[in-house]
Amino acid sequence: MANAVMAMNAEDGGIRRHISVQLPEPCVQNSEAFKAGFMTIAEIAKERIRRSGKTTKESAGLHVGGLDIGFRVLKVDTSNMKDVYYEPDAVTQANLAGFVDNVKEDRTDEDLLFQVLLDWGVDLTLPIKSEKIGGKAVYFVDTDALAACFEPGITEAFIKELAKRKPLRAVFRDTGYGSDATKINVEQIFKLLSPGTEVKSI
Repeated sequence: MANAVMAMNAEDGGIRRHISVQLPEPCVQNSEAFKAGFMTIAEIAKERIRRSGKTTKESAGLHVGGLDIGFRVLKVDTSNMKDVYYEPDAVTQANLAGFVDNVKEDRTDEDLLFQVLLDWGVDLTLPIKSEKIGGKAVYFVDTDALAACFEPGITEAFIKELAKRKPLRAVFRDTGYGSDATKINVEQIFKLLSPGTEVKSI
C-alpha cells in the first residue's frame, strides 16, 4: 500500500497519505530475513517502505522534486508516566524521593512529545522541527501549534525567549524547571508575552 500511494503521488503530484499497520511478529530464526538482521516483520516492513520510496523517487525523475517519501513509525506502548500504587497512608519520608520525577527512566523526549500530541489531540502527521533556544532543545510542531521542551534547568530567561515565539501551546517537564520561582512564574510570563498560549507541565 505504501508503495502504491507513493507511486500515485509521483505520477500526478498528489499528496495522499497512508497508514500501514504491522504487528511486530518475530522472524523465524533460520529465515533469510533473520539472517539479514531483521528481528521482526515490522522491521522488514519499515525497510521495504524505505526502499520503495527511494526507488519511486529515482524512477520519477526531476519532475517530482518535492515528492514526500518520509514516514513516521509509531508503536503502542504503556504510559510514559510511572505507575503509583501507594495509598496516602503508605507514603513515607523515605520513599518520597522516588516521586520527584514522574516519568519512566527509559523514555525519550520524543516519547513525551508524542504523548503530549495525543493528549492534546494534535495531528500526529504535522511537521516537527527541533531548534535550540538558550542552549536547550525545543520541539516546534507545525511552526507554532505546539512548543515542547523537556530539558532540565529551565530558567525565566528561557521562558521569556520561548514566549516571544507565541506558540498556541507550550509544554514542559514538571521536573525541568531550574527553580520553584520559575515553575510558579511560567504561566504569568506567558500571560504577559503570549496570552493566547496554553501552558502545561507533565
